[in-house]
Amino acid sequence: MTSNESGRRHTRDDVARTALRILDDDGLPDLTMRRLAAALDVQPSALYHHFPNKQTLLAELADRIVARAAQPASGLDWSDTVRAEAAALRDALLAYRDGAEVVSSTFALGLGAGAPLDRFTDAVTAGGFDDETARRAATALLHFVLGHVSHEQQRLQYDSLGVLADSASAEAGTDSAEAFAFGIDLLVGGLERVSRSRT
Repeated sequence: MTSNESGRRHTRDDVARTALRILDDDGLPDLTMRRLAAALDVQPSALYHHFPNKQTLLAELADRIVARAAQPASGLDWSDTVRAEAAALRDALLAYRDGAEVVSSTFALGLGAGAPLDRFTDAVTAGGFDDETARRAATALLHFVLGHVSHEQQRLQYDSLGVLADSASAEAGTDSAEAFAFGIDLLVGGLERVSRSRT
């Protein structure tokens, strides 16, 4: 049996799961099509049966990462729903090494990972905001979450390599969640102020 014939036995899901494992184990720089093909014991060309290029593969991974985000409890006020959405997305991104970078890069290219923006938009819209304001607010929220978590993940990696000083390592570990919540509160507070100014 040739490698290509063997490759046809792998499903799209097999390829994506293996890619996620490489991402989580070794990080985004080591997730190459050649490395992925070797892990699946196929020629790199066999992967293009499922994904025409690396960007479409990363878009699939981004969708899988953000799909992990838990749904907020029902009956919450719109502002608490926004906070819950942000926390759930943060958790989902942190579940995979370089998760924020994967989602951010595909979002910037207009590929995959559209669910977080839609969920933020729905949450803000529930506060009575018009469509344009809700979309702009959702974009700002998403940019904050992606940027903050990307920074968190970089510091975690530097810490694991012993690059950070002990004091910086301790500070990064204790303040990340609080700093994240503070930033989200600032954005939500700004929206609440806009809402009050319109009434």
